[in-house]
Amino acid sequence: MADELTPAQRSMRASIAAHSRWAREPDRKEAMRPALDGMLARFEKQVDPDGVLEPHIRAERAESAKKAYYKALQLKSSRARAANRGKQKAA
Repeated sequence: MADELTPAQRSMRASIAAHSRWAREPDRKEAMRPALDGMLARFEKQVDPDGVLEPHIRAERAESAKKAYYKALQLKSSRARAANRGKQKAA
């Protein structure tokens, strides 16, 4: 079919849509609020699934859990880049 897109074309189309949406957004910070609140709730649930901790303790632990999550992503990314460099040298 003529309407079928390759994965790269679908990605490009999605990128165009995302950039177009953000270009029209008058308050980007407020538009991100639900996503940021959801992410924070995820980490709070992770560190206090029963909701028994004091709010300030839960918030401190959630912040640490968030930092650990992002550090793990950094490590994974770093290892992937190193592996890709090794593949490029071998080629």
